[in-house]
Amino acid sequence: MDAFAALADPVRRELLVELAAGPARVVDLADARPISRPAVSRHLRLLAEAGLVVAEDRGRERHYALRRDGLRPVAAYLAGLRPSPLTANALDALDTEVRRATRDRRTSSKKETA
Repeated sequence: MDAFAALADPVRRELLVELAAGPARVVDLADARPISRPAVSRHLRLLAEAGLVVAEDRGRERHYALRRDGLRPVAAYLAGLRPSPLTANALDALDTEVRRATRDRRTSSKKETA
């Protein structure tokens, strides 16, 4: 499963939001939801397969943590949807304004020295 498919489910998105605050045990993640602990474990397994979370065994408990680097493909996709703040028109307008300000400065300097 890829990150996009993993994020398609609202329960998995909620789990990622909670894990963004820090690592958590499966039992704690399950207690905050109206679904069973095995269902939460299945969601976490899918998130792990997508590279979005990592599991660490600590004794008899499994702790899950967010893998922020797993979200890079999603971030790159979203960044591609945003227009660049420095479009060709914006750069042309900046160039025009710089030239105008330089010309105005030269004109005012000549008037002051005369």
